[in-house]
Amino acid sequence: MTAIAVTIAGSDSGGGAGIQADLKTFSALGAYGASVITAITAQNTRGVTAVEDISPAVVQAQIDAVFSDLAVGAAKIGMVSRRETIAVIADGLRRYGKMAVLDPVMVATSGDALLRPDAIAALREQLLPLALIATPNLPEAALLTGRAIATDETEMAHQAEIILKAGARSVLIKGGHAGGPEATDIFFDGGEPVRLKAPRIETTNDHGTGCTLSAAIAAGLANGLSLTQAVIAAKDYLHRAVVAAGDLKVGQGRGPVHHFHRWWQPHAR
Repeated sequence: MTAIAVTIAGSDSGGGAGIQADLKTFSALGAYGASVITAITAQNTRGVTAVEDISPAVVQAQIDAVFSDLAVGAAKIGMVSRRETIAVIADGLRRYGKMAVLDPVMVATSGDALLRPDAIAALREQLLPLALIATPNLPEAALLTGRAIATDETEMAHQAEIILKAGARSVLIKGGHAGGPEATDIFFDGGEPVRLKAPRIETTNDHGTGCTLSAAIAAGLANGLSLTQAVIAAKDYLHRAVVAAGDLKVGQGRGPVHHFHRWWQPHAR
């Protein structure tokens, strides 16, 4: 069987995040990638200048086209900025009997808001119960739980418990926004938490890290890994992609990670 993963997310015209980052990640990790585009963004490494949502009817049509034909092994959800879009996605997942890797994209790396305030409750109520795993960073976990941004593992665990009670089967809270020499993500599934640590990398090429991590988890699931195995492998892949991105020269702002670091390196000029 061909490993197939689908991304349900927004398009990033700069190519560093969103649908583009997801499809690159799927391909790099040996999964065929399909897509359901929820929004078109005009953005580059310096920020987002325009967003146009795809109509819920067209989002639904894309979901039906993909899931009725392709043997989807895993799905991930990224940018979904409207309540109406969230409702359509939730309905589609239920109709096709699928759960998803949910990356609650609320704010771009540049700081631009990508999720409307009234959509946060809809995401919490409709998509968290369909999440095999949710992958919020520290600010996103705070928004999902209505609490202050966690500054220690005790608070991270408390917020993870709230997200699990909201219906997610598991949660990976990403600690990249915290300080210290290591970036520590913690995986919670109701059992003993799993800490995933990697040396913190000082870089300006970190655009699309959240998209890439969640897509890597989906690729691992599509390839038959267990959830824990997929999370561990995704963390390793992202770390290597960030390290390799140091040699990329893309744009004038926050550049992308290097999704295809195993295959090619930038040529010196």
